[in-house]
Amino acid sequence: MSTTSTAHMRNPNVREVAVTGIGLALPGVATYGDLLGPLPGEGGFDPATGLSGRELRHKDRASRLALRAAEFALHDAGLTDADATFTGVADATAVVVSTNFGNADSICEATDTIAREGVRGLSPLGLPQTSSNVIAGWVAIRYGLRGPNLTICNGTTSGLDALAWARNLIVAGRAEAAVVVGVEPANEVATRLLGEQSTDAAVAIVLESADAAASRGARPRATIAGYARARDLAAALTSAGVTEEKSVGLWLVDEAGADACQLLAATRQIDLEAQLGPLSGALGVLQCAAAAAHLESDATTGNVLATAGGPHHDAAAALLLTP
Repeated sequence: MSTTSTAHMRNPNVREVAVTGIGLALPGVATYGDLLGPLPGEGGFDPATGLSGRELRHKDRASRLALRAAEFALHDAGLTDADATFTGVADATAVVVSTNFGNADSICEATDTIAREGVRGLSPLGLPQTSSNVIAGWVAIRYGLRGPNLTICNGTTSGLDALAWARNLIVAGRAEAAVVVGVEPANEVATRLLGEQSTDAAVAIVLESADAAASRGARPRATIAGYARARDLAAALTSAGVTEEKSVGLWLVDEAGADACQLLAATRQIDLEAQLGPLSGALGVLQCAAAAAHLESDATTGNVLATAGGPHHDAAAALLLTP
């Protein structure tokens, strides 16, 4: 996604898009308010008990984490009933997933099986897990969501890119709402690819047009005001609308960007990966959840900026959120 879409996102004539639901499947974090720190380090989601159940059978770990986070987010948004059945407009609800390592373990398992036994050794129950869009597909199937459905696998900026894609679908009229999921699993394959211990992390954000949210009495937590992806962080910030005149009360940063911008040097910073471990594709979506918590707790201290990427990456992305 280029920076050319950013001007359209800041156009006051387009529909506003708000965060109306948040769900976490993140060990040691009970609520999204905990993301503002210090983290409790205990409680919250327990993978040992939270990833079991009939509806989660024969699914890869990332899909199971994503389904739990989506369940919590849709409930939080008031879009499911007592039986966890979706009550929104299914034909107009999109699913956008951000993950970089999501089903890599399933793909490795399938290729190892083919090497040992040939294609006849593959299980028909496991083969669907090798699809690049399997996580988004399972979320859509579980809730009968028939809007646009896609997966973003875009490196360090993936989570912020997914939020921007979902917002654009709503602004363009392709959807009235979107479930955005950022998810990464803790398994041997992800750990080998990362070069360090991977983290179980799933977060889901429900985005809706402000009109749709107001029509059903939903409570908006934050509004996406600007987004840009560029070759460096300074260019991304400029295109996203971050200026000296526009107050930023909290900067959700990653290690790559922490020392790359003098404009925000005095702004309060939170680096979620420093506290939780590597988040990869889940980072940007988790930053959005933390931004909503900040804006709910103290909206008078300015907007929230989330960034990912920087000098050591091939791109940087910036997302600006307002009350």
